[in-house]
Amino acid sequence: MYSVAKSGYYAVPAPAINMHCQGNDLLESVYINARRPGMLVLSSDEPVLLQSIDSPLLLQERELLRQYPRQPQPNSQPCGELELRTALAARYTTSPVRCWHADDVYIGADLRGVLEILITVMVLRDATVVIESPCDWVILRLFQGAGVRVIEWPLQANGRLHHDRLKHLLETEPVRLVMVSSGLNMPRGSQAPDDDRQAVAQLLDRHDCFVLENDCYAELAFEAPSLRFRDLLAPERLMIFSTFEKIIGPEAPYGYLLSRHLSGEWQRHFLLRAFRLSSIRQKAIARLFSNGRIDQHLQSLRRRLKESKLQMIELLGERMGEALQFVEPQGGATIWLRSSRRVDVRQVFQRLLKEHVVIAPGELFSLQGLHTQYLRLSHNVGSDHDLVTALGLLGDALRLESID
Repeated sequence: MYSVAKSGYYAVPAPAINMHCQGNDLLESVYINARRPGMLVLSSDEPVLLQSIDSPLLLQERELLRQYPRQPQPNSQPCGELELRTALAARYTTSPVRCWHADDVYIGADLRGVLEILITVMVLRDATVVIESPCDWVILRLFQGAGVRVIEWPLQANGRLHHDRLKHLLETEPVRLVMVSSGLNMPRGSQAPDDDRQAVAQLLDRHDCFVLENDCYAELAFEAPSLRFRDLLAPERLMIFSTFEKIIGPEAPYGYLLSRHLSGEWQRHFLLRAFRLSSIRQKAIARLFSNGRIDQHLQSLRRRLKESKLQMIELLGERMGEALQFVEPQGGATIWLRSSRRVDVRQVFQRLLKEHVVIAPGELFSLQGLHTQYLRLSHNVGSDHDLVTALGLLGDALRLESID
């Protein structure tokens, strides 16, 4: 802090904010540099930057505040607002057999908090969990920090599920839980064929392990898959988790979980966690689901994301040529790319930081040293000029850091 006479007191930015990196933690470096002023952040995964639903959400909230004036001691709902849980249960119900009820839905303050409860309830500390790879770094770091033994199950180069690899793991390892993508694997942006899903579902049915379906990105697929794992697996051994943040934005950071077993344990741990959630905000989200505004928003958002993706692919073809290879993503706000030549992607990352560009190296999406020749780029940030400039700098960095 410093003072200016007859003016006031002012804050000086902390010196650390101007540093490229603190230590050798690559993820920490990505976070720090993404928050530095003047950086072009191509490492982010924020689909709603293209289109926000904040205005309808806040309008609905204000209307509800008039209908439901705040009470001094509101009724406690530790598992989330009943209206929103009911809306989610209805959204996930597809048939009389595969139906969900409000009591099967649990809502927490954010995705991290919900997954922490899941690790506790399922007693996953020191247990073996198989996770589809590449995987969101938030989930990987959370499981690692909780002492879970994570075995990665890499997708094949074409995005198909490696059935034989999973079969080997289930037969040779004491697997307690398998985590799979609902429809869209992110960051790859790929969808496995239906026959892959059916084969894997049959394999999982033959083994005594729980299945956790990651549904965070399913609504962002440009074409909805005809089959998801929850359409193929016994509900008694299935859990589903997701978040509103990817489709609504930071105004709705809540995470949620669906489970038809261990209801007493889920309720107890959500009560102990004592999430403090806005009842009105949850009701507003529920109304947006019930009146169709969320579906209208998603239809428009998917269209804009697809347009943004096509623009990025065209720029990649023009500026990068054969330097980067990729499978065209089938949804989401990012593109998963592989260097055609062997390069040190960490050094590419560091070189781009000096040019005020932040990328996400592929090794962040693995705990076991996979994907070191990959990187993830966002295609829905910056202007055309920014992207052209950044891709030119990326091409230069790839050539300079080539190991061959």
